Amino acid sequence: MNPYDRLSRRDFLSRFWKWGMGLLAVAAAWTSWDVLRPKSTAGFGGVVETVPPGDVPDDGILYVAAARAYLTKVEGEVVAVSEACPHLNCRVPWCEQAGEFECPCHGSFFNRLGEYRKGPSPRGMDRFAVEIIDDKVIIDTGSLIEGDPPGGESIDEPATGAPCMDEEG
Repeated sequence: MNPYDRLSRRDFLSRFWKWGMGLLAVAAAWTSWDVLRPKSTAGFGGVVETVPPGDVPDDGILYVAAARAYLTKVEGEVVAVSEACPHLNCRVPWCEQAGEFECPCHGSFFNRLGEYRKGPSPRGMDRFAVEIIDDKVIIDTGSLIEGDPPGGESIDEPATGAPCMDEEG
């Protein structure tokens, strides 16, 4: 082809459409990859790095919002209890004056370890796997341990005061 030959209108449009469609295909593939690629599991649903084990209270509760969990110690071992009630997934707050978890939705009560005390919940509160790495408590919120069925508590801690809500829910 002679460099001085002019490109016909038909050839120009043909090349233009081929390049345009090629660029459109590349953009579609790029966007699909961004949407479909696996995300890192940091935060809830993954691993959450929290406080040093010494900061976890022996007879109280420490709330970790990023993990949607409570930390406590039982016989020197750090335990992470899910904030969700097994009954209908309400957020269960810790009642400091009573020394127990009290579900505001339907009136289930749980001890500091999340074990069932009373109410409509079918079991105790779920827990998350916990590790101590480099003097930090690591909560694996992707590893859920289902709560125990009603019928006994492993820690014998009666409610210490008046409940934060009435026992009717």
